[in-house]
Amino acid sequence: MKLDSYLNFARQLAYRAGRITLSYYNKGIQYDVKSDESPVTAADRATEQFIRGEIEKTYPSHAIVGEEFGEESPSPHGRGARGEGKTFRWIVDPIDGTKSFLKGVPFYSVLIALEIEGVSRVGAVCFPALDEILYAADGLGAWWNGKRARVSDVKELKQAVFCYTSWSGFRTKKRLDVFQNMHKECFFGRGWSDAYGYHMVATGRAEIMLDPGIKIWDVAPFPPIFREAGGWFGSWSGKEGHTHGEGLAVNGALKSKVLKMMRV
Repeated sequence: MKLDSYLNFARQLAYRAGRITLSYYNKGIQYDVKSDESPVTAADRATEQFIRGEIEKTYPSHAIVGEEFGEESPSPHGRGARGEGKTFRWIVDPIDGTKSFLKGVPFYSVLIALEIEGVSRVGAVCFPALDEILYAADGLGAWWNGKRARVSDVKELKQAVFCYTSWSGFRTKKRLDVFQNMHKECFFGRGWSDAYGYHMVATGRAEIMLDPGIKIWDVAPFPPIFREAGGWFGSWSGKEGHTHGEGLAVNGALKSKVLKMMRV
């Protein structure tokens, strides 16, 4: 299956959606608190509505799931909806890192992925406030602002940079042992939060990113990005993919060592 058109669409849509977020950024925007106690803003809602509208116009037979408005099946009157709706699903996070966005920290992002028969095959991640975009599709390479994205070739943990979102997630999941061991074994650790931590690993500026608890829209673009960038993305137990409720990204050289640490 040719993925070129899907990748171009996702890349351009993530960039355009990012421009919407910038119209709210650093403007003192207010927020509501969702049932899971995470914040949501008018920017989150407006951006997701825009993304959904563009997908519905371009691919009316595809399903969509997003953080703010849930899952939507294609219209029964859409072209080929009966078959394609089960095969193609777009996964959207309009603002990943809303807390950073609210505080004027530029590490938030727009995430768009295309899942085909349950496998994430296309991904685009835009960091609007940084004017950076990372995107990939199976067989088409991983790209960072038009240049090839590659993980690092660091082979030793003592030279590796470890990223995470917050230590409290490790505490909640009762995995502070992992957090402490990473800091002990790695060169250093930094809380480069949310999708930005994965971005650092995919572009060779860090080696490991760990999330003890995630939703699918938090990480759906990353399986194809890491496959194409020479790394790996999946669960702490070694299952590839975005549907396992936890996230681990690592360069290829350190994968076996890091997975071994997860089992301790």
